[in-house]
Amino acid sequence: MQDAIAHKPKEGDSWDVVVVGSGPAGLTAAIYTTRGAASTLVVSGSVWGGQLMLTSTVDNFPGFPEGIEGPNLIAKMRTQAERFGALFIDKDVTAVNLSKYPFELDVSGEKITTKSIIIATGAETVWLDAPGIKELIGKGVSSCAPCDAPFFVGKKVVVVGGGDSAMEEALVLTKYAIEVTIVHRRDSFRASQVMQQKVLSNPKIKILWDTEIVQARGETKLTSLVLKNNKTKEQSELVVDGLFVAIGHNPQSSVFSKTIDIDEKQFIKRVDPFSSKTNINGVFVAGDVHDSTYKQAVTAAGFGCQSGMDALKFLEEKR
Repeated sequence: MQDAIAHKPKEGDSWDVVVVGSGPAGLTAAIYTTRGAASTLVVSGSVWGGQLMLTSTVDNFPGFPEGIEGPNLIAKMRTQAERFGALFIDKDVTAVNLSKYPFELDVSGEKITTKSIIIATGAETVWLDAPGIKELIGKGVSSCAPCDAPFFVGKKVVVVGGGDSAMEEALVLTKYAIEVTIVHRRDSFRASQVMQQKVLSNPKIKILWDTEIVQARGETKLTSLVLKNNKTKEQSELVVDGLFVAIGHNPQSSVFSKTIDIDEKQFIKRVDPFSSKTNINGVFVAGDVHDSTYKQAVTAAGFGCQSGMDALKFLEEKR
């Protein structure tokens, strides 16, 4: 069966779908909407591709038994969406008007109208503001233990943070690393008591209280961390193979937050857990901008599939 190919709308007409974001969620959504013959514009952002662009080898995305580099995976997804007719603008959405229909988006000064929107803007990892951290992302510095823990079999690793996410990262890492150290700047965790108990009772996990990371060292890979005790102000160096940063994520929802319902952590809300619908009819959401739980490339792609199918159903009902 020949796949349908989406086409650019005629002069003066609105797009069927505008996808905002170009990570696994947005690109998968575009693959589905274009194969459904819906004219699709992907506003991919001035920095496109999402967090996978900062990832080295991805070993847990199905279909790549030897693993694949994060940027290569994203490039393949984009090529696939383009194959079916998706068009891309590597610019940012700066304003939206969802009070009129078709919806209006301001993309770096250009007005674009569309019959439906899929928000797939993702969430940015909050990285430590210390020298060497950003330079070593993907070279020993990570923000996802389920993604990267298998690279640290028999190694020594550090987790920084004090919430449930940090506890979860540490527990996952104990299945692979020989030693896991949690570095926390305070003298107590903010994580739930259940998670704290799991961590504190695990013999593989050590805790460094009242401690901050002030520098990450290494040329081609992380080799050590410079630590500072907040009470004594003394500094020390810890030789490690990996650092997992778990101090939070910032959902990229601000441009939509005046109209779209968001929760207390700025994640966009879905009106139904079994649907990608938001509180605005015709506006859907997919990926890490709404998902505070899984935050995986494969789940983001799954949410993208769901939003693409929901958008096609909405367009069909509109017709």
